[in-house]
Amino acid sequence: MLTNLYIENIAVIEKTNIDFTRGLNILTGETGAGKSIVIDSINAVLGKRSSRGLIRSGAEAAYVSATFEDVSALVQKKLASMGFSAEDGTLILSRELSVSGKNTCRINSRPATVSALKDIGEYLVNIHGQNDNLELMNPALHIVYIDALAEIGEKLSAYRGLYRELKAVEEELSAADMDEAERLSKIDLLTFQIAELEDADITAGEYDSLNQEKTALQNREKIAGELMRSRIALDGDGEVDGALRMLDDAANSVRYAAGYLPDLESASDRMASALYDLQELSRELEQTMDDIDADPGRLEEIEERLDLLYRLRRKYGDSEEEMLAYLENSKRELKQLTDYAYNREQLASRREELYQKAYHSAKEISAVRADVAARFRKDVEREMAFLEMPNVRLEISREEVPLNTRGIDKLEFLISTNPGEEPKPVSKIASGGELSRMMLAIKTVLSKADFVETLIFDEIDTGISGSAAGRVGKKLKQLSAGSQVLCVTHQAQIAAFADNHLFISKSVHDNRTFTQVDALDEEGRVRELARIVGGEEITDSALNHARELLKSALQ
Repeated sequence: MLTNLYIENIAVIEKTNIDFTRGLNILTGETGAGKSIVIDSINAVLGKRSSRGLIRSGAEAAYVSATFEDVSALVQKKLASMGFSAEDGTLILSRELSVSGKNTCRINSRPATVSALKDIGEYLVNIHGQNDNLELMNPALHIVYIDALAEIGEKLSAYRGLYRELKAVEEELSAADMDEAERLSKIDLLTFQIAELEDADITAGEYDSLNQEKTALQNREKIAGELMRSRIALDGDGEVDGALRMLDDAANSVRYAAGYLPDLESASDRMASALYDLQELSRELEQTMDDIDADPGRLEEIEERLDLLYRLRRKYGDSEEEMLAYLENSKRELKQLTDYAYNREQLASRREELYQKAYHSAKEISAVRADVAARFRKDVEREMAFLEMPNVRLEISREEVPLNTRGIDKLEFLISTNPGEEPKPVSKIASGGELSRMMLAIKTVLSKADFVETLIFDEIDTGISGSAAGRVGKKLKQLSAGSQVLCVTHQAQIAAFADNHLFISKSVHDNRTFTQVDALDEEGRVRELARIVGGEEITDSALNHARELLKSALQ
């Protein structure tokens, strides 16, 4: 239950603190005093879309907080799933809007997101605004009311899972059903590309390796010259001893000396090992020189191979790895196309299986809707009769349509407001007042299955006056016995039923408009009802009428 709303710097409201009670909370006041701003503030703190235009002129930020007490176990469970808690049953939501566009949201003092406020808000408050009557003018939304009463959430969720899977298979099937000429053309192209890549026998890393070998071959004279100088330094040139001969002499001398001084044996062994390593290195340099000169046609082979790899890279990928991956993908695609008949048969079989399952599920949902629609029709007719539409007749037409996200049903409300007239679409015959009463009747019926504890009606009295308004007030009073109800109204007949009457007024100081909200005592209620009935000049007759309205509401 919503117990308190604090508003700061929202439009004409500089600062106000509003306490709500159980039962029927009525908000009245002059036009432009800020009644709708209170609803806008509630919408804001419940995570609904809010613009910076809500911020009071001259203020840097606006702030709204809403306190809920005795929240239900369902709300507490939802909070827990979101990582929040309300252990003592108290829940405080807050939201700050700044001119910079930044939103600061909190749930029980802990930081939260706007979407978190919206998620939990759907479990706390149901707001019926002035524009919601237009929903009744849209047949596509009529099925939503039936589903809300039918409690088919789990069935609908299971059906939608099947429907999504069915649509995915149908898309695959559609892709498989390409033109036969296109399929054969694709097979020819893939066959050629696979053969071209397989014939190339590509090895990962070979492009870089071949480039390195090409560079070596292009510079083989320079390399050979340097290697020759290195060989002469190691082996000598017939006139001058090389490093190997000198190291061999040195090793022999140390070996001879070790015969007299054993401590030199380690040095002798190391010199012998070094001599062996240099001899191996000399042989490697000699082999490298031989390899460079071994195949004079090798450079041409490398250039031809690099040219082939370059052309293939332009067609199939920027690296050997990408080209090899393209080859594997092409093989898989070719297999799918060549196995076309088998694959299509499998997809078609799966599609038929899913369709039958989805259709069966949709038929079960449709049967539930049919039972609920019959009960819904009777209950709404009864409620509308109470709201002074005794001759109304409501029919719910059903048409079976192709499978969609809601099943196979297309529902539309048809009404007849006068005896002898055939029911017709709501959009064609219902007036503003009739729409308002029909929506209230529907909300009353749905409230029995609604888990939300607070209902808000913003000017439910549109197009309603006289005794019909009194009936609307009585219905709201009845509704508030099971749910907290907040209602913005211009009708004294409705306001008379309030358990808590809040008066919204405005004043001007220093060319600035200020709004305040006051809870009215009994005398205050009399004067406010008299103002609504008779205008700003309150007469004794208006006061007496107001007292009669209050007295009548208590009966």
